[in-house]
Amino acid sequence: MERMIPRFTLDGVGDAEVSVYPFATEDGLGLELTRFLRAESDDVILLVHGLTSASDVFMMPEHRNLASHLLDNGFTDVWALDFRMSGRYPYDTETHRYTLDDIALYDFPAALDVLRRHIGGRRIHVIAHCLGSVSFSMSLFAGKVSGITSLTCNSVSLTPRVPAFSRLKLRFGPAAMEYLVGLPYIDPRFGEAPVLTRGWMVAKTVSLFHNECDVSACHLQSFQWGAGKPAMYEHANLLPVTHKRVADICGASGLHYYRHVRRMVEAGRAVKYDRDNPAHRDLPDDYLVNAADVGTPMLLLAPERNKVFTDSNNHLFRVLEKRRPGRQELAVLPGYGHLDPLIGKNAHLDVFPKIVDFLKRHGG
Repeated sequence: MERMIPRFTLDGVGDAEVSVYPFATEDGLGLELTRFLRAESDDVILLVHGLTSASDVFMMPEHRNLASHLLDNGFTDVWALDFRMSGRYPYDTETHRYTLDDIALYDFPAALDVLRRHIGGRRIHVIAHCLGSVSFSMSLFAGKVSGITSLTCNSVSLTPRVPAFSRLKLRFGPAAMEYLVGLPYIDPRFGEAPVLTRGWMVAKTVSLFHNECDVSACHLQSFQWGAGKPAMYEHANLLPVTHKRVADICGASGLHYYRHVRRMVEAGRAVKYDRDNPAHRDLPDDYLVNAADVGTPMLLLAPERNKVFTDSNNHLFRVLEKRRPGRQELAVLPGYGHLDPLIGKNAHLDVFPKIVDFLKRHGG
């Protein structure tokens, strides 16, 4: 693929002082925070990506991105976290057995410690996407992070719900890929692999069932996530350049996370993956058990055409209204899919203003 935009670039965010803060988790992984600073602000924003993506989804140069939109709308101190699911690290192309419990327990508390050292007691607002949203919500509702002024969750949070075909993939997909195909991860770039290699054959097989476009990486992302043609977004909402570089935006993903998602889907809510794991003894078996005690206001973004997590946030809104009434808001996004509320060409007109309005009402 001809590269029109660098794979990892900060060019999408202008007129800001950029600094990077590496840190380590208690279980020994190196992660990092990137800060975009125009001026110190009483309200600080932390952006959290999802599985297969990275902080890049918030700073894409080809369209109006969320980081720039926040900076231009008075939130002049924006941080982006790359946690262990980030496509900027090798972790998801290695054989591992990480779960969302590990992320809730290790990644977010460590990131918030670094953030607090630099901003002190100022207000922190978190905007999270996909499994970043699920795992951050788990950390918050388990009491592993605190002092969060507001939390915005795109597509899904504590009650993952998926299409019927996705349930089938969650049940059989990880084992089939690991033990039959012999690959511990799925990569949208499999189509660029040498002819007749396992990755190449996976890509060619998947593309047989996707005639909606000619971008192999787009087909593989539909195979990784959801049920649709495409599954991750609505084609009409993306710029052509974005569609061509979707493998830059959402890369390889480790398969074991899907096993935890399956357990949550079957339970109907976020639950611990392994109740017998002594490392997770301080985490709740059911992350909604103490929901009434969590005071953080939440904005639940619910894409109308979500083919990955369907009506997950609509459902969570109803659940939380019974347990902590009045502390969450639901924003349905007509015409949007799972990821295009962040990377869509018109997201700055249709989606970002809803986030800014929520932040201003719950900030200074």
